[in-house]
Amino acid sequence: MRLVAKAVDKMRCFRKRSMLPVLAFLISFLLFFNLYMDEEYVLEAEKRQLGEALLHPAPSDRDVHVFRDVSNFSGSINVTYRYLAGLPLPRKKFLTIGLSSVRRKKGNYLVETIKSIFDQSSYEELKEIVVVVHLADFDLVWCEHLVQEITRKFAHHIIAGRLLVIQAPEEHYPSLDGLKRNFNDPEDRVRFRSKQNVDYAFLLNFCTNLSDFYMMLEDDVRCSRNFLTSLKKVIASREGSYWVMLEFSKLGYIGKLYRSRDLPRLAHFLLMFYQEMPCDWLLIHFRGLLAQKDAIRFKPSLFQHMGYYSSYKGAENKLKDDDFEEESVDIPDNPPASLHTNINVFENYDATKAYSNIVDEYFWGKPPFTGDFFVVIFNKSTKISKIKIVTGSDDRQNDILHRGALEVGQRLVESKQGKQCTSYITLGEFRNGCIEVQNVHHKISFEVQCIRIVVTASQKEWIILRTISVWTAQPITQ
Repeated sequence: MRLVAKAVDKMRCFRKRSMLPVLAFLISFLLFFNLYMDEEYVLEAEKRQLGEALLHPAPSDRDVHVFRDVSNFSGSINVTYRYLAGLPLPRKKFLTIGLSSVRRKKGNYLVETIKSIFDQSSYEELKEIVVVVHLADFDLVWCEHLVQEITRKFAHHIIAGRLLVIQAPEEHYPSLDGLKRNFNDPEDRVRFRSKQNVDYAFLLNFCTNLSDFYMMLEDDVRCSRNFLTSLKKVIASREGSYWVMLEFSKLGYIGKLYRSRDLPRLAHFLLMFYQEMPCDWLLIHFRGLLAQKDAIRFKPSLFQHMGYYSSYKGAENKLKDDDFEEESVDIPDNPPASLHTNINVFENYDATKAYSNIVDEYFWGKPPFTGDFFVVIFNKSTKISKIKIVTGSDDRQNDILHRGALEVGQRLVESKQGKQCTSYITLGEFRNGCIEVQNVHHKISFEVQCIRIVVTASQKEWIILRTISVWTAQPITQ
């Protein structure tokens, strides 16, 4: 009888335990539903969960799960925008460029920024972009005067659907009084940066369905020539790789590129934590929560800060991006490829980092021997116009390939060692650790499937492959 009683007790405990997940789910659902019925911008339960994640710079898998599943916002924020100039076209563009602007105590650079965007773009590039300006100042008289100036100077772009000017009415903003004094910032500073987060959130929300990609700029920026072509090359070279945010400037919220499908989540995220910290700090947490641990920044920078007076109190702001190049940047195409080598790799400086063109990424290996190789295998055979390879670095100038050859190959086959080309032609020898070969497609009669670097003499020094840059003979299509 005792055994039977124990068995019954165990069954009761089991039933209780088995019911707990169900009850927890029902309670969570009811709370979640009730919070939504309150029609607030921020779901407090989610905010608490995400707040814990924000305290840790390197998010765990659990944090990523929380943000993706619990806060997977796909809908837009309910805001009625005022159209101050222009209307969106029905056809999606390739890129939306977003600018948010408020009245400055000193100076105004918005018109000059818009002019730079259009002047530095070719006619073909202009067909693929739309610029959205959010006038986020509550001074309606200032907004009206600025809209008149923008309309007068950029009328043809407005008519063509390339320029929109919008405003989110003040009544849609959350309270900007009694905000948290994080980081011991003065009250007016907290108010400024908190409102700025909401300004950006409303801008992102508006731009969600206008294009495939979205670029955030500030309202005091100068652009490099043909920046869109450079962006497209980088995007094409990242095909098949995971990313949340690509950076084309090292300053503030300038030159940050997103896929448009991520904009709703980013907009909600900025609204959730609008009073916690500045927007450029929140962006780091956002990409981390979506499992992009490190920044992916490209060099040279495509955008330069030009404002002298800050939008906050008119304070001086002389920050400049010393990686910026204004003239046409000859960014390589670097078509999608796999890379491998038999050179011993040092730590995590793996083969792919020589091909990424990301700032401070490169391959680093231990001393190579005669016959060692480094191979780039393209996903598709490619007509190549130029190849440029640089070894060594500024602080390790002797870690170069002292003796080596550059080869291109065709006829890809499967082998026990993986995919490899069966036929190679030598294009040239390395000199002082570098090689550059132009007009490759005129020197060979086939489309290239593989690029191979071959070590022709053993060396005692380690080797850094800093960049492998490849230009195609035809434009990369999207």
